[in-house]
Amino acid sequence: MENLIKTEFKVPTREQVSSTNQEIFDGLNKALGMVPNLYATLAYSDNGLKRYLDFQNSKTSLSNKEKEAINLIVSQENGCIYCQSAHLVLGKMNGFDDAQLLDIRKGKSENAKLNALVKLAADLTKNRGNASTGNVEDFFNQGYTKENLVDLILQISDKTAMNYLHNLTKVPVDFPIAPAL
Repeated sequence: MENLIKTEFKVPTREQVSSTNQEIFDGLNKALGMVPNLYATLAYSDNGLKRYLDFQNSKTSLSNKEKEAINLIVSQENGCIYCQSAHLVLGKMNGFDDAQLLDIRKGKSENAKLNALVKLAADLTKNRGNASTGNVEDFFNQGYTKENLVDLILQISDKTAMNYLHNLTKVPVDFPIAPAL
């Protein structure tokens, strides 16, 4: 679907955002060496960037590696090139190799437990919170818990929000672009 909005979204600079967001930009620059364009776009809202970062950085029962697998498959399903690109980089930082990341983007993993997680995340994303009984049962059969299921859904909501933001605004991707499948 073509982006038909006439309002262009430029990435706001530090000087164009609220003082609260300027402090967050400073912290991101210190921690990451940059402010990712999509985070900066959240700063159009005086509260959006802090609210999102608080949510994103809150405790979860899922490992960073599991969260990256979810982030990547959800971004793939939602067609967000920005987040696919970012999570390929972050996936490598969390121990995935290129072949594993490609498999996750295709909705699978050689690791049975991770495979169940990726398949359920893809199913929930595609079907707006609904999933096949088989994928749900496989998730639990692989040792995941109800707590993990709640955290999976929260992780999907985190990534879907950013996918939607980029799919609408089309701000420039500031990571190496994810190759097409």
